[in-house]
Amino acid sequence: NYVFAIERTELNTEFFDNFNDGCLSQYINEAIENNHTAKQATARVEQYRQQTKSSLGRELPSLSVGANYLGIKVPDLDNFQLKTNAFILPFIANYEADILLKNRDKTKSTKKSYEASKQDEKAIYIALLTDVATTYTNILQYDEIINKQKELVNISQEILENNNRKFERGVINSTVLNNSKKELEAVKNELENYKKQREIILMQLAVLTGTSPENKDDIQRGKLNDFDYQKTIPTEITSDVIFSRPDVIAAETILEKAQIDIRIARKEFLPTFNITGLWAFNTIAPGNFFSWESSLAALMAGAMQDIFTGGRKIASLKFQKAKYEELFENYKQVSLEAVKEVNTALCIIKHDINIDNNTNYQLIYETKNYNNSQKMLNRGVISNNEYLSAKKKYI
Repeated sequence: NYVFAIERTELNTEFFDNFNDGCLSQYINEAIENNHTAKQATARVEQYRQQTKSSLGRELPSLSVGANYLGIKVPDLDNFQLKTNAFILPFIANYEADILLKNRDKTKSTKKSYEASKQDEKAIYIALLTDVATTYTNILQYDEIINKQKELVNISQEILENNNRKFERGVINSTVLNNSKKELEAVKNELENYKKQREIILMQLAVLTGTSPENKDDIQRGKLNDFDYQKTIPTEITSDVIFSRPDVIAAETILEKAQIDIRIARKEFLPTFNITGLWAFNTIAPGNFFSWESSLAALMAGAMQDIFTGGRKIASLKFQKAKYEELFENYKQVSLEAVKEVNTALCIIKHDINIDNNTNYQLIYETKNYNNSQKMLNRGVISNNEYLSAKKKYI
């Protein structure tokens, strides 16, 4: 099990409690716990975390030991005998003295990748919660639309029955009757399309919450009329909030990593300083195996400088510089996209509020027309079919 890199409080799941719908909050929590795409992001964070640890380990000395059998043929020497079958146990310590801080920069570079991956994980979780809320809201909307469409089907059925009686009495011709039949089939098709779309997004919600699409019929939900945001929608958002978005922070962090990678590429032109120590125990020479007489010790320290690498280091430096330019442009583009998305959302909210108000007025006027139709039907001024047509418009 991997560590959840971000705190749940950073996802602001309490926001979804403001819609007066317990089912939405439940699915939000299920998505956080069970969504497989989000878990992939968490596993990716763990990979970068372990890479950082691995890079840090390369800054420290290494110690190794080997067990070796040695069979040799040696000449006979006076007063000095060596065994022809021997066992050698060398302990080797190696350390690259990081005088130029090249390895430290490599660790910093991997750490920046780790920090960026945490922001990517946060962005994936936020997008996941948004998808869950959007999908759930669409399900509520389709529930309401389907209920209204069923009413329209019933009204069209009633109109057709009325026209059948009129046709039998010779009041209307077959064209009017066929148009009624055609209209009934049309509203039935609309109902099937709405049911199809609802079934698709029910399966989508099941997958988002980490369950099988076969469980779509078991998904519980509230009512659209009870679903209402209970807080004030902001009319503006400060730039500090915009540039605190995880995608912007991730792009900035990767840009910082690219700067470090350029520094590392430059330091590759400088020499490396290595210290190697060896202490080997053997059974070749006389004496006990772990005694000082039967051991060999050596210490070597020096600098290594490449003379010719075929232009590899120059190419690496130019590559890192070009990579930095690419990521710098990406950072600017991500920042612009962040500002655009926030402004687009505020623009949509502002105009949708006006559209919603106008639609409410339109509903008021249509309600009055429908009430007038009821009065006219009661007075015998209009036919039942005309009244049903007015009811269809109202619905």
